[in-house]
Amino acid sequence: MHRRVITFSRNAFLPLTTVCRNRCGYCCFRTPVREGCVMPPDDALRTMEASARLGCTEALFTFGERPGAVAGFDAVLGRIGYADILDYVYDLSLAAIERGLLPHTNAGILSYDELDRLRGVNASMGLMLETTADIPAHRNSPGKDPAVRIDMIENAGRLSIPFTTGILVGIGETMEDREESLSVIRDLHVRFGHIQEVIVQNFCPKPGTLMEGAPAPGTDELCATIALAREILPADVAVQIPPNLADASHLVGCGVDDLGGVSPLTIDYVNPERPWPQLEELRRVAGDAELRERLCIYPQYIEKGWYPPLLEPLIRRLAARIAAPGGGEGA
Repeated sequence: MHRRVITFSRNAFLPLTTVCRNRCGYCCFRTPVREGCVMPPDDALRTMEASARLGCTEALFTFGERPGAVAGFDAVLGRIGYADILDYVYDLSLAAIERGLLPHTNAGILSYDELDRLRGVNASMGLMLETTADIPAHRNSPGKDPAVRIDMIENAGRLSIPFTTGILVGIGETMEDREESLSVIRDLHVRFGHIQEVIVQNFCPKPGTLMEGAPAPGTDELCATIALAREILPADVAVQIPPNLADASHLVGCGVDDLGGVSPLTIDYVNPERPWPQLEELRRVAGDAELRERLCIYPQYIEKGWYPPLLEPLIRRLAARIAAPGGGEGA
């Protein structure tokens, strides 16, 4: 019998802006336009360089959706020499590649053409579906319209982009809604073959948000949802949990294949109160399974050649590094 494998990636988390057009009822990441709402280029470059020295392989670019739609943002962005946040992430993606990190961008809703452009400098991309249900928490969030999100995930499939998506558990949806959401993701993958991982992420109440008093899902509910995901999704799609948001050691046996991206340097800016577990803790969480490092582009997509030519030398070099004895255990 083969020993079960649980994977993870080592990343640098770069929140390029906290400004967002959506106003989700559970979010503490979003801020108004103000000083410091855009990460300066020098800070981004220093973070990438330090992360690469610590053995990271991924630059995770996350930022608020369509920040340019918020009054005053363009003026702030213009002070660092950019008219569009997507131009900024494009240039930082090139800088990440030069420093030995594979870019992965999660920018909210993007058009087909925007996806196509960023595909040229990204090893993978992502967008949480969250839920197919119409819930009060998304009432003031046009980008959380399920049809809009499904359309973008579909476009990513048409463009053969290795893709991460997922569901958010406990934001007002039912178990039936979760089943429908997972079934939609499955059907998209059956059509295009591009979903490499599905995150089952638990809602965590945040002080100062509309849902600060809402109950968080318990371990049993999360376990049942993970098991449902593993049952619905094809075997080549990994089921991931964020190991800093729940009792991961109790959940890995429910059908978890992956522990996501963790950083030895940067915090989880979306959940700043929840520190990343480090390598020894990840080993404990994995239990009897083999803990194995991966890149942000999964091996099957490397084999298919689903990456831009610009990234091939770096992908090959990093894949060889983490495959070497001891290469996936420490830098």
